Amino acid sequence: MPLAHPFDDDKLKEECGIFGAVGVADAANFVALGLHALQHRGQEAGGIVVHDPVHGFNSARRMGYVRDNFTSHEVMQTLPGNVGIGHVRYSTAGNKGQTAIRDVQPFFGEFSMGGAAIAHNGNITNADALRRELIERGSIFQSSSDSECIIHLMARSMGRTIPDRMEEALRKVEGAFSVVAMTRTKLIGVRDPLGVRPLVLGKFGDGYMLASETCALDIVGAEFIREVEPGEMVVISAKSGVQSHFPFRRRQSRFCIFEHVYFSRPDSILGGRSVYETRENIGRELAKESPVEADLVCPVPDSGTPAAIGFSLQSGIPYAMGIIRNQYMGRTFIEPSEQIRNMGVRLKLNVNRALIRNKRIILVDDSVVRGTTSRKIKDMLLDAGAAEVHFRIASPPTAWPCFYGVDTPQREKLLAATMTEDEMRDHLGVDSLKFISLDGLYRAVGEAEGRDPKAPKYCDACFSGEYPVAPTDMIEKGFQLKAAE
Repeated sequence: MPLAHPFDDDKLKEECGIFGAVGVADAANFVALGLHALQHRGQEAGGIVVHDPVHGFNSARRMGYVRDNFTSHEVMQTLPGNVGIGHVRYSTAGNKGQTAIRDVQPFFGEFSMGGAAIAHNGNITNADALRRELIERGSIFQSSSDSECIIHLMARSMGRTIPDRMEEALRKVEGAFSVVAMTRTKLIGVRDPLGVRPLVLGKFGDGYMLASETCALDIVGAEFIREVEPGEMVVISAKSGVQSHFPFRRRQSRFCIFEHVYFSRPDSILGGRSVYETRENIGRELAKESPVEADLVCPVPDSGTPAAIGFSLQSGIPYAMGIIRNQYMGRTFIEPSEQIRNMGVRLKLNVNRALIRNKRIILVDDSVVRGTTSRKIKDMLLDAGAAEVHFRIASPPTAWPCFYGVDTPQREKLLAATMTEDEMRDHLGVDSLKFISLDGLYRAVGEAEGRDPKAPKYCDACFSGEYPVAPTDMIEKGFQLKAAE
C-alpha cells in the first residue's frame, strides 16, 4: 500500500473519484482506465463492482494505486460483465493514514428486487445523526464511511425499484454528493441539489459512462455528452438509454470553486470551461491585482503551472521552470528514514540553481494551507541564491475547513485562520505575499462582475466561511459558524 507522502500534507485533497460504465463488453476494464485517469482524486485505495448474467455480482477492493491493482489479467478476469462502477479514495481527515479495506467503496447491498452497488464522492454532513438513528433501528454497519448510510437508508425504503429507493434515501441526506450506482442492468448517477461535486455523462458506442471528470472519458475514448445537472438523477441502460428526472427541489447551484483552482485535472472541462484556461485566467487576474517587479515567474509544480503562465503573459515577466519536480516520487516512498525525512521537499522538488541565482523570483502556487511546504520552498530558493522571493497565490486565503468531501485540517491549523496576510508573509519569510481576491477568482471563472455576496454562484466556504449546507454533525461537535456580518 502506498503510504502518504511525508511532504504532501500541505495541500487540500479531494477525497474521491467515481466512474461507471454500462452497455460495454468487459466494463471493468473501462472502469479501471477511468479510475486511473481520476487517480489524482484519491490515491489510498480503489474498488470495482461489476455484474454479469452468469456470474452475478463480483467485486475487488484494494489498497494503493489503480495501476498496481487493476491491470493484471488475474484480477480483471474475476470481474466479468457489461455494467460496473468504481471508486478511488483518500482517507478522511479523521482517519489519516488509517484507511481500512472495509472502508473502500463501492458498497454493495442485496435487496428484495436484486443487488445494487453504490459509490459516492462528497460528504454527508448529517451522517453521524443518520448513523445513530439507523443503528438504533437495527442496522449493522460494516465500515466507518458515511456513504454506507445510503445503502442502509435504501434497505429501509419501501420503494418498488432500486432507483426509487435511492431517491428516498438521498432525500434524507444533507451535504454534497455525486453518486454512481448500479443494478444488474442499470447504471445510475445522481448529483445533490447544489451540484457541489462534479459528475459527467459520456457515450461509447452503444454504451454509456459516468465519471467525476471529463479526463476519465477521454482516456477510454468516450464522447463527452454533458454534465449531470445539479439535483438530477440519470438511470441508464443499454436498452433504454438515458432517462432523466429531478427528485429534489430546484435550488441555485453552488459548484465547488476549488475544483477550478486545484482539484480537477487541467485537461478536464468544467461548466463548459477548460480547467487549464481558467487557471491561466486566474494567473492573469493575480498579475493585475498584485503586480511586483521581478525577473522571473516560476510555478510550484505542477499545480501552480497554468496560473504562473497566465501571470507571466499578463505581466510580461518571463516564465521559467525555476523548480523541477521529481516525476517519479509519487506517493510510494516507503518508510523513509529520519535522515531522509529531514531532507524535506528536496526529495520531491529541486531548484534550478543556474536559472534563479541572483534573480528576483515570483513564485506562483495554487494555495497556502498550513504553510509548511511554502517555507521550505522559499528556503530552497534563497539557499540557491535567489535575490528576492515573492509569493503569489492563485486562490484566496483558505481560512475555513471544507465539510463537503475535501480533506481539510481543523480550522486552527489553517494559516489564514490565525494570521493576517502580512503576518503570513512574515511567517513564511518572503519579500511579499499576495492572494487573489475572491472577486478576482470569480472573474477568472467567468463571472465578470465578481462574486455576488447575496447569491454567490459557487461554493466558496473554504474562503468565505459561508456554508451553503449547514454542517450539522460538526455543529453538534461544537464547530462555530462564521458570525453574520
